[in-house]
Amino acid sequence: MVSRTRLAEVFNNPPADLELERLDPKRVPEHIAVIMDGNGRWAEQHGLARALGHREGIKAVRELIQAANDIGVRYLTIFSFSSENWSRPAAEVKTLMRLFAQTLTTELEPLYEKGVRVLTIGDLGPLPKATRRVFADAVAKTRDNTGMSLVIAVNYGGRQEIVEAARRVAADVLAGRLDADSLAALDTSGFAAYLDTAGLPDPELLLRTSGEERVSNFMLYQIAYSEIVVLPVLWPDFDRYQLLRALLEYQGRERRFGGLK
Repeated sequence: MVSRTRLAEVFNNPPADLELERLDPKRVPEHIAVIMDGNGRWAEQHGLARALGHREGIKAVRELIQAANDIGVRYLTIFSFSSENWSRPAAEVKTLMRLFAQTLTTELEPLYEKGVRVLTIGDLGPLPKATRRVFADAVAKTRDNTGMSLVIAVNYGGRQEIVEAARRVAADVLAGRLDADSLAALDTSGFAAYLDTAGLPDPELLLRTSGEERVSNFMLYQIAYSEIVVLPVLWPDFDRYQLLRALLEYQGRERRFGGLK
């Protein structure tokens, strides 16, 4: 558990409307998932090319990772590129793939030194070879780290993940690894073991920027009981105090998981 002293160091100059003393160190989520939305609109608002919005968004990613790690978040999942993003202009997709490779190459050593473990979810097969290699290198280099797990969702879609999990179940049945009795006894926990996120806890908090109130095919199975916090800021304007704002809103809710209290 993070100390109050550490929280005060991380959030050392909060806006007047954010009361840091209300943040309970014991209730910092173990797993936060983030839909980082608004790079393109931010660029348009500033009269810039969309690619520059994506570049500016990298600063916000760095800020999020640093702050989450510093306050004791154990798992941070970021939605970097969806399976639907391939429909964007080819030049924008090419820029994003190049940015992934450049950014992770630059940030890998600092992440490693902080003990961060890098994981990926999604189908990396269609990515350019150089980009796939950078992700693979990051996963391999940080495999034994025991600090925060940074889960990067790339070419990821929640529906596709569930379909692929069902195919894995079917493959186990056909191969005889799962008999009729085991299949009949398969529950939600057992099915989760076939997902990309096998072994990871479900996120307690799903955070989205840009004010859009939708989940965009992200972690559909895992966010069944996540608290959803939508912030009106565009992603490049996100900073640690926006994270604090989301945490205070999260802690102000009563989580009932379908029950009555």
